[in-house]
Amino acid sequence: MLIIRPRSYAGIALISTLLLLYLWTSSTSTLTSSSSSSSSPPVWRTPQYESYFWTTLPITYPPKEIRPLPTTPPLKFPKVQAPAPSESPEALQTRLQRQAAVKQVFSKCWASYKRLAWKADELAPVSGGKKNPFGGWAATLVDSLDTLWLMGMKPEFAEAVAAAADIDFTKTDLDEVNVFETTIRYLGGFLSAYDLSGDARLLHKAVEVGEMLYRAFDTPNRMPITRWDIHAAMAGKKQTAPPGLLVAEIGSLSMEFTRLSLITRDPKWFDAVQRITEGMASQQNSTALPGLWPLVVSAQDEVYNVGNAFTLGAMADSVYEYLPKMTALMGGQLPVYQQMYEAAMATALKHNLFRPMTPTNEDILVSGSVKAENGETTLDPQGQHLVCFLGGLLTLGGKLFGRQQDLDAARRLVDGCVWTYKALPRGIMPETFTMLPCPPSTCAWDEETWKKQVLARAKDAGGTSADAVIARDRLPKGFTSIPDRRYILRPEAIESVFVSYRATAHPSLPDAAWDMFTAINATTSTTLANSAVWDVTQPEDKDAGMADSMESFWMGETLKYFYLVFAGWDEADLDEWVFNTEAHPFRRLLP
Repeated sequence: MLIIRPRSYAGIALISTLLLLYLWTSSTSTLTSSSSSSSSPPVWRTPQYESYFWTTLPITYPPKEIRPLPTTPPLKFPKVQAPAPSESPEALQTRLQRQAAVKQVFSKCWASYKRLAWKADELAPVSGGKKNPFGGWAATLVDSLDTLWLMGMKPEFAEAVAAAADIDFTKTDLDEVNVFETTIRYLGGFLSAYDLSGDARLLHKAVEVGEMLYRAFDTPNRMPITRWDIHAAMAGKKQTAPPGLLVAEIGSLSMEFTRLSLITRDPKWFDAVQRITEGMASQQNSTALPGLWPLVVSAQDEVYNVGNAFTLGAMADSVYEYLPKMTALMGGQLPVYQQMYEAAMATALKHNLFRPMTPTNEDILVSGSVKAENGETTLDPQGQHLVCFLGGLLTLGGKLFGRQQDLDAARRLVDGCVWTYKALPRGIMPETFTMLPCPPSTCAWDEETWKKQVLARAKDAGGTSADAVIARDRLPKGFTSIPDRRYILRPEAIESVFVSYRATAHPSLPDAAWDMFTAINATTSTTLANSAVWDVTQPEDKDAGMADSMESFWMGETLKYFYLVFAGWDEADLDEWVFNTEAHPFRRLLP
């Protein structure tokens, strides 16, 4: 829909933008587009940052040297997107109706957030209250900026940018800041909205966040504190990187920090994360499961190869996600990311993926967790909603690097997530579940074997029969347990459906996406917005239990991906854009 804004509003916006552009540039041009990566313009500087708190705070452990950004020309990769599918007038009408329905749900949530929780991190979608788990820096607002832009909600976008410009990243009530979450939501959100709109105020805020986060790296070995005592840092106290932390929290900062350096031409953020990458790359093939990193690593000692738990799911997922995405973002200027991806996926395809036994023998895959000890591996066949991102990851990597084995696994993983949605009574996948892996030689449904595994998984079964456990726990056929019955508005399944659809143009995927969307909205919709629910195993005539929670990724990721499935084929083209783990699209470097 064409939106016409008053001339006076447009004039004010234009004047403000020109003034900000003047303040943000020197007498020579220092902002560069993504396509000019091979040049080396002057490092971007602005007078106003001379007095910005996070830049005036003395650095206790300055780096001895800073790695420069690469200057080699970007490479030409194979196309990720398939040719646009043909579309009949009826199909076009259906697609646009579905797109409008997704936008309507987003608009409802946005209106309630604006009315009841403006500038808070989250709206409580049942009670109408507000929550601040991410610093109180308006996480939902920042996470939604690029969604507003992509949905064509330009007046709302302009209002949100004006509000975001006032966020103060020197103040928070939190005792501890999660550096990873702050990076993907705030830094990623501002950078993406800047890449899309070119509004200099958003780059201003991205630099403010970047300067703050850079102080989390002020440790003797320049490794970050991922759960960061921000007030101690503000007081100038010495900091030390932690001896134990989740691998995702240290290994998933590369896209945002690197994109900030690419735009500003200041390499310090790139240098900060590349130190981590180099350490992880050097130890990747010396772990107990070579190719994958253990779940817990040490930043203090820079040890990434000690531990026996290996997963592509929660607490590790985005480490692997960012390997092909960094290749795409940088135009292949850093070959180490492709090398790391190929080594990781060779191991994951062999050890972590399994075909589950299902009543109708679907040829699908699920990703589980592995323990590796004394040269032996043990698979825990627990699936996670979060690990549904893997189908999209393997699709991207398979396309970029010409790996057919990845593309084959990707489609089976996407089909597995779609099947799991359909298998539950409300058409929604739970947070976690277990299934029975098929034997290597065959995969045929065996009801007695399934029931034996149900009993083995039921810790409190006692003398209860398998049928009683199945009825009590509401287990659909094929599921041996459902440890976490929640749906928390997660995006990973629709993320992979979107990426797979763009890469294959398979006609079944939009219908699968629509079924997922209608099921989710029917179960989670409240008077105000949408809420996480406690139990998706409950039948539709029972209460799934509203959790009164709507994390910012609902509007920043889930609804964005649903919308893009039904958007025009050239919107957020995957050959021009690459999404961070919070679904914020960054411009790719192109030859």
